[in-house]
Amino acid sequence: MHHDFRILLALATALQLVLLVRPGHAADSKQPANTASTFIITEENDYFAGTDNHYTNGIKLSWVSGDLKRYAEDERLPEFVMPYLRILPFVNEPGQQYNVALSLGQNMYVPQDTRSGIAQPDDRPFAGWSYIALALHAKTASQLDSFETSIGVVGPSALAEETQNNYHALMGFERVRGWGRQLHDEPGIVLSWQRTLRSARLDLGHDVAWDLLPHVRATVGNVQTHAAAGFETRLGYRLPWDFGTSLIQPGGGVSAPAAPDDTRLRQDTYFGLHIFAGAEGRAVGRNIFLDGNTWESSAHVSKKALVADLMGGIGLVLGGAKLTYTHVYRTEEFYGQKGGQLFGSVSLSVTF
Repeated sequence: MHHDFRILLALATALQLVLLVRPGHAADSKQPANTASTFIITEENDYFAGTDNHYTNGIKLSWVSGDLKRYAEDERLPEFVMPYLRILPFVNEPGQQYNVALSLGQNMYVPQDTRSGIAQPDDRPFAGWSYIALALHAKTASQLDSFETSIGVVGPSALAEETQNNYHALMGFERVRGWGRQLHDEPGIVLSWQRTLRSARLDLGHDVAWDLLPHVRATVGNVQTHAAAGFETRLGYRLPWDFGTSLIQPGGGVSAPAAPDDTRLRQDTYFGLHIFAGAEGRAVGRNIFLDGNTWESSAHVSKKALVADLMGGIGLVLGGAKLTYTHVYRTEEFYGQKGGQLFGSVSLSVTF
């Protein structure tokens, strides 16, 4: 397995060279750099909707560096990422602002009935996905390009069974049966590019503002392959200067401050409050959590090629922290699924 991960890491670096494209707009070279780092923790769970099935839990921890004028020559970055940054084609070009993000995450998926010990061939299989990710951000005041490489493992080695049942034991919930039939161990790689635009921002007076943040994303890999497009719109008091709210998905880290006017970069304790709504549509080519293992036989269902998310929520900014809650409705992902799914996403970002 360790040999497989070395191969995947080398492949991730090579493929990212192919996929990376130059940002379409140069940053304003007069814009001061934000030297603060941001730590983001996001927890998603269908418990917020009173259920315990399908996409049942996800957690992602991310660290986003402060602004870097030169990607590969900054002492704040961990030394082990330097070899990969130095070979990227747009590294250290003048007039651009950069950030690097490192993430660790785990997602888990279960069928509708988690109490039965028998096989359920018409429902989604049990599956877990644990991964690490390196994201590279290139930004201007109105555009953010995020390139993310994730490597990890699907199957028992992802430890999703242990995570779920230990949590259930701690909370006094019934143990989930059926993890013995989860997808087999498979190394996974996901390469993703997302472009987010601040296409409009309107100051309404008295520190109230509205903005519109459309995005597009392309993702390839044996775990997920899809193309997506969507938007988020926000209205609030002291609206943060970032690129919105992100669910657990490739291309995250958009909630880090993106302009010196963001109140989280000031020394005083500023308060802000906003509401937001958005949607995303995806054309899905591959989803291992529905299609099953790539190279060997496993449980699987027939996925739907088009999936949509509708979301709405509220965000609170206090000092250097931003806390958001997002309620998400996801349309049916496979044939035979009995209706869409609701789940909640809580994200806390702290800039320091």
